[in-house]
Amino acid sequence: MAKAIHMMIRVRDEERSVSYYNKAFGLEIADRYDFETFTLVYLRNEETDFEVELTVNKGREEPYALGDGYGHVAFCVDDVASEHARFAAEGLQPEDVKEFNIEGELFARFFFVTDPDGYRIEILERHGRFR
Repeated sequence: MAKAIHMMIRVRDEERSVSYYNKAFGLEIADRYDFETFTLVYLRNEETDFEVELTVNKGREEPYALGDGYGHVAFCVDDVASEHARFAAEGLQPEDVKEFNIEGELFARFFFVTDPDGYRIEILERHGRFR
C-alpha cells in the first residue's frame, strides 16, 4: 500500500514562503537541504507527517508559470469560521467562506487563500469525508 508523504511546490523566496506556511498552517521546518543550484525545505506540523516540500531554485527572479493544470492543496481544520478570522487578522487575505450542500445536508464548508507564489490552498472544516 502506498502512503502520500509530501507535495512539492517551487517558490522564489524561501523566507517569505516559510513565514507564510507557518502563519497560515503552523508548519515548521522539519528538514532543509542546500544544494549547489537549489534548496529543499520540508515543512510539517504535529497534526500529520505529510509534508510540504518547498523547492527554491537559486537565482530564480521571475515568477513561476502555474499553468492551468494545478488545482489546489487542502488543509483540514476544526472550525472554518475561526480560522478565517485568524487568517484575516494575519493579513493572509482569505476569500469568503462557502458551503456546498447535497440534498439539504452539509457536504463541505471551506475557504481559499493564495500563497505568495500564487498557489491556491483550500481550508476545509472537518466534516464528513474531510478528516
